[in-house]
Amino acid sequence: MNEKKINLVEDTITKDDVKQLIAWLETNPRLTKGEQTEEFENEWSAFNGSKYSVFVNSGSSANLGIISALVQSGRLKNNKVIVPAVSWSTTVTPVIQFGLEPIIVDADENNLGMCPKDLERKLKEHKPSACIIVHVLGFPCDMDKILKLCKEYDCILIEDSCESVGSVYSGKKTGCFGLASSFSFYFGHHMSTIEGGMICTDDYDFYQLVKSIRSHGWDRDLDEKTQTKLRTENKVDNFNALYTFYYEGFNLRSTDLQAFIGRNQLKNLPHTISKRKSNFDLYQSLINNSWKPNPVGDLISNFAYPIMTDNRNELIKKLRENNIECRPLICGSIGRQPFWVKRFGIHKMEVADRIHDYGLYVPNHQNMSTEDVYRICDVVNEELYK
Repeated sequence: MNEKKINLVEDTITKDDVKQLIAWLETNPRLTKGEQTEEFENEWSAFNGSKYSVFVNSGSSANLGIISALVQSGRLKNNKVIVPAVSWSTTVTPVIQFGLEPIIVDADENNLGMCPKDLERKLKEHKPSACIIVHVLGFPCDMDKILKLCKEYDCILIEDSCESVGSVYSGKKTGCFGLASSFSFYFGHHMSTIEGGMICTDDYDFYQLVKSIRSHGWDRDLDEKTQTKLRTENKVDNFNALYTFYYEGFNLRSTDLQAFIGRNQLKNLPHTISKRKSNFDLYQSLINNSWKPNPVGDLISNFAYPIMTDNRNELIKKLRENNIECRPLICGSIGRQPFWVKRFGIHKMEVADRIHDYGLYVPNHQNMSTEDVYRICDVVNEELYK
């Protein structure tokens, strides 16, 4: 334990970011959602390649807002929605909270995302309205196959891209393939606004709806044409429109303070993505394991490096002894999480169960040195092949 600790994640907000924030705060600016939020949304769209972006208070809220908008838009042909076995609780729980029926799909062994073969089976059997995928740890799902299947079965595609900021598949960044996508700017992710997230879409009507749902269900943030349409249809005059709610909304807004941080974070994001990619490439060349991720993509903006081994407990112990943080491989299988089991029972799935029982991940972040990666790989390889 004499060596320095290698943290799983480290803050992307620097001292310089804090200094700039303090200087901005001293100008007594507007702190609630305002000009900084709009600028951040525009700059994020330019970075990610989406037409429209909506800044919210977390990646979880982004998923909540997307599902709410799907329900209220009338686009769902039935109440069935495909969800990934390997994901996060708040990727899946909005489906349940809105009274929809989740259909769970196993993971792909190569990229830990959704398995196209199992997806096709569930699409044939259930004919669902929508499919939510997760680009796990920055590994793009097999988008060619998934997009083909969603088109064939008339299934709306939603992307959870919270762990894959900057990853590229076939010349397009993740989060730009489906109707809408979610991103997270939580501590330790590719970039941070302390708490925060983004909803992205190329569909203008969906964008307007999400903006209304973000702020109570009113029309204040909407364009003039949409405002006029809503007020005319509902016979609302301009005065009463101030407190008229057209949709079942929330308060998912973030603040201009966080948007200011986010705008600065965007400047450092290319370096962070490049560093995460190079760390991942080095891990791939050094780790000696019978299983390795085999993602397909033009650029892998890796969140953390995954390992699967039946020697997991011993490896965890050895990593901790060497001052190296590790975590379960996300949360294993959603089909074995207590909230799911209480309602639906245990869902057994070949790959997701293996991830649940044998998976973990080790650090990858922008502050790691090449020596850090070598040190982690030495510990891993020694334990796996002792």
